[in-house]
Amino acid sequence: MQGRTHTCGELKLSDVGKKVTLAGWFENIRKVSRNLGFVILRDFYGTTQIVIETEEMMQKFSEVNIESTLSVTGTVRERSSKNPKMATGDIEVVPESMTVLGKCIHNELPFQISRSREADENTRLKYRYLDLRNPAVKDRIVLRSRVVADIRRAMMDHDFLEITTPILTCSSPEGARDYLVPSRNYPGRFYALPQAPQQFKQLLMTSGFDRYFQIAPCFRDEDARADRSPGEFYQLDMEMAFASQEDVFAVIEDVIPPIFAKYGIYKTASKPPFRRIPYRTALDTYGTDKPDLRIRLTMTDATDVLADCGFGPFQGNVVKAVVADNFSASRKEIDKICSEVEVISGHKPYWFKVGDNGEISGGISKFVKDTADEVIAKLGLKSGDFVALLTGKLSEAQKCGGAMIKTLGAHFDQYMDKEKYEFCWIVDFPMYEIGEESGQLEFCHNPFSMPIGGMKALEEQDPLTIMAHQYDLVVNGVELSSGAVRNHDPEIMVKAFSLVGLGEEDVRAKFPAMYNAFGYGAPPHAGIAPGIDRMVMLMAGEDSIREIIPFPMNKNAMDIMMGAPAEVSEQQLKDVHIQIIKEDVEKAEKTGGKEE
Repeated sequence: MQGRTHTCGELKLSDVGKKVTLAGWFENIRKVSRNLGFVILRDFYGTTQIVIETEEMMQKFSEVNIESTLSVTGTVRERSSKNPKMATGDIEVVPESMTVLGKCIHNELPFQISRSREADENTRLKYRYLDLRNPAVKDRIVLRSRVVADIRRAMMDHDFLEITTPILTCSSPEGARDYLVPSRNYPGRFYALPQAPQQFKQLLMTSGFDRYFQIAPCFRDEDARADRSPGEFYQLDMEMAFASQEDVFAVIEDVIPPIFAKYGIYKTASKPPFRRIPYRTALDTYGTDKPDLRIRLTMTDATDVLADCGFGPFQGNVVKAVVADNFSASRKEIDKICSEVEVISGHKPYWFKVGDNGEISGGISKFVKDTADEVIAKLGLKSGDFVALLTGKLSEAQKCGGAMIKTLGAHFDQYMDKEKYEFCWIVDFPMYEIGEESGQLEFCHNPFSMPIGGMKALEEQDPLTIMAHQYDLVVNGVELSSGAVRNHDPEIMVKAFSLVGLGEEDVRAKFPAMYNAFGYGAPPHAGIAPGIDRMVMLMAGEDSIREIIPFPMNKNAMDIMMGAPAEVSEQQLKDVHIQIIKEDVEKAEKTGGKEE
């Protein structure tokens, strides 16, 4: 009989004496003698011990491979030796019958199910359906489902309407490579999978919908990172009509922290309002626009007291300082920290310490001693302080300082309160920047953001001084999302694009639907799209985003379980008017799919 009366995770002492039927996977067997053994049966909900007490039943179980699916009917009794680590550890089931529901025909598994996380990642991904049987792996997917369900409820409670937007759309310049889909009916033309529903959600606002959200799939042909899955990811996409930056902040601050506090490994999350930190202040104070506010260390400018101290690397450069109080570490430990910082930032840090008598020692102290009083006063130094010094161009010193703050926080618990989720908003992003490669004026982030000051700012200010109504949501040093108040005015949009050398016809050609729609009376609107995958990764305390995705690709954007990407037939290619160039295939195989 396949119908089960109970799951493998629910039987208790109150069920003793009942005749039950369980169904699940044959996890293991421990044979004590020919007629005594113990079997663990596992299903989605838990495990139950089956005790074998006859040679006949021992023979039946012995003929079945581990990980076969079984149906077991028997009587519940109290265990003489209870197991407090099992939810069903007070009872066991004495079987009357056992039926094999699904044979495992393999005598050996690619890894032990309960220890699958210790296996090579590619092996885990190839046999992901086995990996997911491990309760520790399965629980991450359960967590994801519950988080998404709570997010949906919370958004609906805030009067947001869930609307799905198209997957097949047109290519749009949004910062990453598109995944292209050839058209059968229109030779030489392509659909693109959306990098984000950005244009569609803004068109919904123009259509008269007031509050939209979606757990949106996004597709970007980009390389993997620990916190970024290649190919496909999901985000909580939202947009609000007649809304300001503060309206978006209010919704996110009400929706997100309770979910982190409920499901996260840390049970404390920031209470609203979150700290608002201007972009340039974040770089100058924390050395990054993704600060981890759990670390209490900050960076101070020391250029005026150290640039001319006679130390060569400081000469003509910016000098920043990170002061760590009550510091206790050996020279070997300091060298290790500085080495890590140099690897992370690409720039060498320097240092000195303040002794018990206020004397400066160690590192580059000999260059600092002549101006010690000024340095101590400038940085507010006291006995026991360790001073890390970072130098170079402004961006180089900031980057090195950010790496130093992060490294000191990781090495010394006294500087970091790890057991919480610390949120902040990074605001006031520059609208424009000078491109490193082009040397020309470019949009710094989202070109569709409303410039602070509107048309007046675009007409009267130096472009590099114009700020945008853009914001990032950051938690524990991880960027969860970017958002913005949108530029809904066609005249302001054309002017904003003209500063980077694109005229009205360029805007109309690149974004025809949105540009035309805004000409019919668009409401002011704003939105954001926190990443679901990153949120769940942080809640679960995982270092890799692949741990919380049911069927992830590997680091090289390959689905090795399904064998994707894969070759297709000549007829399939012919149907969509595609021809494979053999030389390009051979070149890609030599470079592993990477550009030379």
